[in-house]
Amino acid sequence: MNSPIYPKDWPDIDQALYLRSVKLFSAVKNLLSVKMELYADTKVLQGDIFLFNHFSRFETFIPQFLIYEKTGAFSCAIASGEFFKEKNILSDYLQQVGVYPHDHPRLFAMLAGQILRGRKVVIFPEGGMVKDRRVIDKTGEYSIYSRMTGNRRKLHTGPAVLGQGVEAIKSAIRHAFKENRIERLLGWQEQLQFDNLNELLAAAHKPTLIVPANITFYPIRASENLLFKSIEMFSGGLSLRQSEELLIESNILIKDTDMDIRMGRPVNPCCVWDWRTHFIMNKVAPDIQKLDQVFKLRSEAKNWKERLLEHFFIENAQCARDQYMKEIYTNLTVNISHLASTFIMSMIGAKRRQIEKSRFYTVLYVAIKNLQKNTDIHLHRSLLNPDDYGGLPHGVSTRFDQFICFAKAAELIAEREGCYHFLPTLCEDYDFDRIRLENPIAVYNNEAAPLRTVREALLAADEESRTMNPYRLAAWQFEDEQLGLAFERQTYDGARHNGTMKQQETANADPSPFFIQPTEPNGFGALLIHGLLASPAELREYGRYLADQGYTVLGIRLKGHGTSPYALRDVSCEQWFDSVQRGFNILKIYCPRLFVIGFATGGALALKLAAEKHPEIIGLVAVSVSIKFVNPAFMLVPLLYNANVLVRWVSSLEGVKPFIENPPEHPDINYWNAPVRALYELRRLIHQLETLLPSIETPTLVMYADQDPVVSPQSAEIVFNKLGATHKKLRVIKSDRHGILMENIGNTWTMIDDFLIQYRQDHAVEVINPQF
Repeated sequence: MNSPIYPKDWPDIDQALYLRSVKLFSAVKNLLSVKMELYADTKVLQGDIFLFNHFSRFETFIPQFLIYEKTGAFSCAIASGEFFKEKNILSDYLQQVGVYPHDHPRLFAMLAGQILRGRKVVIFPEGGMVKDRRVIDKTGEYSIYSRMTGNRRKLHTGPAVLGQGVEAIKSAIRHAFKENRIERLLGWQEQLQFDNLNELLAAAHKPTLIVPANITFYPIRASENLLFKSIEMFSGGLSLRQSEELLIESNILIKDTDMDIRMGRPVNPCCVWDWRTHFIMNKVAPDIQKLDQVFKLRSEAKNWKERLLEHFFIENAQCARDQYMKEIYTNLTVNISHLASTFIMSMIGAKRRQIEKSRFYTVLYVAIKNLQKNTDIHLHRSLLNPDDYGGLPHGVSTRFDQFICFAKAAELIAEREGCYHFLPTLCEDYDFDRIRLENPIAVYNNEAAPLRTVREALLAADEESRTMNPYRLAAWQFEDEQLGLAFERQTYDGARHNGTMKQQETANADPSPFFIQPTEPNGFGALLIHGLLASPAELREYGRYLADQGYTVLGIRLKGHGTSPYALRDVSCEQWFDSVQRGFNILKIYCPRLFVIGFATGGALALKLAAEKHPEIIGLVAVSVSIKFVNPAFMLVPLLYNANVLVRWVSSLEGVKPFIENPPEHPDINYWNAPVRALYELRRLIHQLETLLPSIETPTLVMYADQDPVVSPQSAEIVFNKLGATHKKLRVIKSDRHGILMENIGNTWTMIDDFLIQYRQDHAVEVINPQF
């Protein structure tokens, strides 16, 4: 087939149309369910040639617009010549926004001109979609499958050739400046459309950089969706290839999918030049007058110097290509599906055909914790957020369960008698256009293969899980509580949450959860739970006091506290209780017998924990538990909350009144603004608690202030009377303050001491003092 005849010159970018396209892209991006995140250092974005791996068709339109959003620079791209065979609306549009046909005879020369003028160039050097994501061959070398030849090959060297060609042109311009060849310089100025020679000189001295980048989609889904069914219905039948691509890509677009674009270390296309290349370059540079000359050395070399330079260019391009191949594939954003798939295929390689479910969960958790310390790999945000992975030691992980669900649906894994069994289908050969549909485990495993660290971490975790040290596991789980605080802070520190309300907030005390191991442990533990709108800072001093008496103390942070009122608005009372359960699970590893002490909302959560009848809990202290409130307006909270929900549902507004100002007793600890949602969740918690109180049999001390300005004294009486415990005490503190526990009003701490000592005497324990 004859190649199309293209005009010698290509139209320059229509900047007005480009900007309209950027705006349209931004609007469409907000409508799609794909979440795009660009990870790139500011210096990296100053590069010239940007390379991306290729997994889907729609991603080819995205990098240039994201680069513009970050830098304001226009980008050129390369598309198949098929799009330019006929003159139509699409081909005209592509031309005007800087897209060039791959088979244009002057492609490199035109792109070089754009780079010298400060434009970026976007290239997908794989030359086609690599659906199986297999980029490592059996010999351990980088290569990909070529649909055209049916064989494996290296990535194209085109970007390296282009980069070297740009550097050769810059060398020619610098030489002309050095020799003061004004006529030659004016020729370059005219070719490159610079306003003056100073601009030309600046461009000639700027290093040319290739920026390798990795695009990672997560998760990969193959289930049918409405868009796929609609197109299939009206298309009159699709080929296997078309159906597969439509199914995968429509799921990316309309279902919640993360698209992480991570730019790696720039590659200097000339970094592999040795003295010979530089020597010959200096000999050839004085004769270079046109952009096309550099890229015609192979076919139109005039002398031995130009032929030798072309030889060195090819040799050097292969070295540069190997560098950017490695950078592209090792900048993968690793997710839990990568970890699970790599582990499964490693076990199959070791002739292991099954694994206990609990063991699998533990291996994944241990691997995640070890990989978090590795700065050479990039973890998906779900592997940095304990809310996503923290439940693995207890067999809870929504993302892993989704992975297993897909694997079982594809008949790759079976679940029987508490084990996962790996089926023979995992090892079958799949058609290139079916593997993403039928064996996503192989795809994930292939994608992670360049990162040997991942496989090594999983094998080490497998070995460590055989004799898992419970104290090491508990230490990791406490670390997760600290990471959860940091992740929450980061999430709610954006511009959206930095308005007037943030300026009102005065809390500056350290909200971190705390774990205090005494110098001389008595063998008992104390789990401390703070109140609504506060943080562990509320009970830190009391925690030190208990540790001085020999208690091992853990002060847990309830989710949504100590960061932003917006964070508290987005959580439920069930999530508060999850925080309490995690704290209990950590502390019980260190202390076989422990007390739970909660203040206000923390007291209600402590009572709810006791209702689960854990044998480790031997005593309970509930201070100022909130059942009834002094302010009767609290009764209107459900009405206001439902109004807020309705408003947020039908509009982009936050609600009628999403927050209520609440001047705190301790402004350095408590939120000033109370989310209506949080007050509503507190009412839900109270309702749950009232039904649980009769079932609580743990010895309990109930305390309250007789003139509490927040909680009605009737609350303590209600709790005490409904408690099912045989051993229970009610103590009244003479005070008009709410925070009687934090402030130790009326010797509150001493009263609690007496209670704790009484029930310690009935439970002798072995003293263990492992260190975090």
